[in-house]
Amino acid sequence: MGTISSKLGGLLQKHDPMMLFSVLLVSLAGLITMNTFGADSSFFDRQMIWLLIGFLVYFVVSMIDVRFLRRTTSIVALYAGAIALLVLVFLIADPIQGAKSWFVLGPVAFQPSDPIKLVVVAILAKYFSRRHVEIANFKHIFLSGIYVAIIFFLVLIQPDFGTAIIIFLTWLLMVLVSGISKKHLFAVFGIGVLAAGSMWLFVFEEYQRDRILTFLHPRTDIQGAGYNAYQSQIAVGSGQVFGKGIGYGTQSKLQFLPEYETDFIFAAFAEEWGFLGVLLLLILYAIIIFRLIAFAWRAPTNFEAFFTMGVASLFVSHIVIHAGMNLGLLPVTGTTIPFMSYGGSHLITEFTALGLIASMRKHSRGAHREDLTREVV
Repeated sequence: MGTISSKLGGLLQKHDPMMLFSVLLVSLAGLITMNTFGADSSFFDRQMIWLLIGFLVYFVVSMIDVRFLRRTTSIVALYAGAIALLVLVFLIADPIQGAKSWFVLGPVAFQPSDPIKLVVVAILAKYFSRRHVEIANFKHIFLSGIYVAIIFFLVLIQPDFGTAIIIFLTWLLMVLVSGISKKHLFAVFGIGVLAAGSMWLFVFEEYQRDRILTFLHPRTDIQGAGYNAYQSQIAVGSGQVFGKGIGYGTQSKLQFLPEYETDFIFAAFAEEWGFLGVLLLLILYAIIIFRLIAFAWRAPTNFEAFFTMGVASLFVSHIVIHAGMNLGLLPVTGTTIPFMSYGGSHLITEFTALGLIASMRKHSRGAHREDLTREVV
């Protein structure tokens, strides 16, 4: 009996049942929302396969000792590989909907920028784990920003504005967690405003400018650039308190709402489940985020603490941008929402992130917060 209790305790210490159950419920909500109930159910079938692969990836990664990620050589190799991959996809990938963001391998399309988000988190975790006590020195904010800016730029020119913004927000949240001073925070926002103005003038494509202008003046072009945002708001509003019921979302099922299985799945879910369903969904996301924060708080080393907070920051960025876009509070940028939107690249990345954290929970027991390899980036 004692052996069984010991094994169960070890399993619970490695895996977080409450978080995994919340992930499972969010995933099921996405599956139900994209199911057409009798018509073409290809999205549902393929998403089921991706979710099964995702959970398998989670358990496989959780069994690997990932302490090698603390090493400078590992981080440098990941960073160099990420840059090489982004350059390669820009040079040789075929455009899909105007963006060179995907490698297409037969029936499977792979978006490198998804796993590269985890590389960004690992880079920042390594950097801040060694220098968080010196974060009052603005040079560390600047240098960490340079590391991220290179990846940000390579993603932006694909062009993939949504992913680029997610990468920027992840960096910003991790900087805030590291303990940035108020004057430096204002400086960061000032630089952000200057960068946004420069991108508007020299980087944004015409359709990206149109989306932002439509966001500022939402009724000026509801048959053109503002169509997606307008249909999304109709879907959310028509759900009211209790929703139209599972399978009765006319905006999505009759295809008035485009990309309802990916970019606008939050709106499709809100139409069928209503305000109460959305509230439940946000509670599930809150459980996932707070469980990550709880582990980060008691993580045995600074690297694990910052990495876990980075993953939480990544998830929060996706949730806020996606929900804000669907509610008409933010411009349409084409971003997914974790564990719910259709697609393999982002799902595998998200489950890999949770698997890495589970591995850290297992292999870092007994370590001390300051017990770090004496290496610098």
